[in-house]
Amino acid sequence: GSAPVSRLAARYGARVRVVDVAVDADPAGFPDEVVAHRVRRGSGRIDVEDALTAQETVRAFRAGMAVADEEADAGTDLVLLGDLGVGSTTVAGVLVGALCGTDAAAVTGRGSGIDDRVWMVKCATIRDSLRRARPVLGDQLALLGATGGADFAAITGFLLQAAVRRLPVVLDGVVSAACALVAQRIAFRAPEWWRAGQSSGEPAQAKAYDRLTLTPLQDQGITMGEGVGALLALPLLQAAGDVLADEAPKPFAPEPPSGPKEQPKLPSAADLLRKL
Repeated sequence: GSAPVSRLAARYGARVRVVDVAVDADPAGFPDEVVAHRVRRGSGRIDVEDALTAQETVRAFRAGMAVADEEADAGTDLVLLGDLGVGSTTVAGVLVGALCGTDAAAVTGRGSGIDDRVWMVKCATIRDSLRRARPVLGDQLALLGATGGADFAAITGFLLQAAVRRLPVVLDGVVSAACALVAQRIAFRAPEWWRAGQSSGEPAQAKAYDRLTLTPLQDQGITMGEGVGALLALPLLQAAGDVLADEAPKPFAPEPPSGPKEQPKLPSAADLLRKL
């Protein structure tokens, strides 16, 4: 409850759910509900080997679908999608670069704030991973297995099943944007149920949103991850919902029989303030 996303969720009335699908740590230290959908420990080094086997990719994808079903069945009305993983912006850069047909430098961002030397190493890693991604571009599950990861496969499955269940999702950073881009290749109408919460400044995220034709609700350059950027868009969405609810057309009701006409009642100060 001490993480930024937990504090903001408490402030805005949201519930935080953590799902571990491939954290490189002993699952014995996590609550059972967190590791219920765990697929493996860590992922392969995508510049030289596959992140997952074909069976693990399917398991992770179905785990994401299962989480979406659980949330829809529980009555969740909106999901603010976050992610947490070391090196995840590198993986996202590979997926976006492969699907958008760009070179490594165009999708390599600073992530958590790396310097020039580390940026060049990251760029070389994405370059080598793109070479491994291009032969499997026609198969999205194979792409996720080769140069993605269990978390990316799970988020992709979640996004698609959420669209099937008509559960709206707010995307956060470059990771969820990359997964959305993969999911769009599977079901091109699915993005109708997604909104971009914010622009983090990552070049790969900008390219993904451009391809998805999604406009970020905010442009604050938040790179914290964990879903913080998406969560900060929640008050804006709540305000929009309140305004639209007030402007919704009223159901037709027949007028009562005409009688003695009453003098029109002047609006009170409270009525005027409400209209403002």
